[in-house]
Amino acid sequence: MTPSSVHPRSGVAARAWLLARVAAAACALSLLGACAGPIRAKVTNFNAWPADASGSTYSYAPGDPARGELEQATYDGYAGAQLQKYGLRQAAAGATGRFIVEVRAHDSTRQRTVLEPVYDNPVIFVAPTRDRYGNVYPGYWQPDRFGSRYIGDREVTRTVQVNRLDVRILDSHITGPQGPRPVFNATAVYEGDNEDLPDMVPYLVRAVFDGFPGRNGKVQVVKFDARSGERLGR
Repeated sequence: MTPSSVHPRSGVAARAWLLARVAAAACALSLLGACAGPIRAKVTNFNAWPADASGSTYSYAPGDPARGELEQATYDGYAGAQLQKYGLRQAAAGATGRFIVEVRAHDSTRQRTVLEPVYDNPVIFVAPTRDRYGNVYPGYWQPDRFGSRYIGDREVTRTVQVNRLDVRILDSHITGPQGPRPVFNATAVYEGDNEDLPDMVPYLVRAVFDGFPGRNGKVQVVKFDARSGERLGR
């Protein structure tokens, strides 16, 4: 007799067992899926933002050769929309603004070892029975009434997607031997499941400009709701 030899009388119990196994599998997948929870971006910020910046103009640095023209223009536009929220305006076409904005997006993968919970879904054998009329009912298997049991963790190696956005802003009013001086330099990094870079850049841009210009030397994690895109917490 094996667990697959389930007596008809145990049909309800068998269905319950199957549902329990499905639920356990879904739980494990949710633990592994980054998009099941918030989208997290780790942001590192260094800046010396000038006090007289409000109302100034900005323009974009030459595009990243690793990106197509339209892709780079889209990412630049995301950054520009954020700057406009903080009182800056884009310079006229062909003109160089006071602030020169450089936007660079990168994607890569790496291996990460994580702990995955392991659950046991035991079944028990119910012995054959005989009723008072002499009818014999064969034994059958059914789920343990105590349900699934956590039995420990196992190490799993996963391929992790790393999407990174670097934003650097130079002030053309302050120059040195190497040209305009950097006044803002921030990096936002997302690590998780295989999310395409174009889908993640809008979140990374918002994370970079969260509370712009921010506190110099601060590292923070900015979280967004994966479904609504809303910023979570402060």
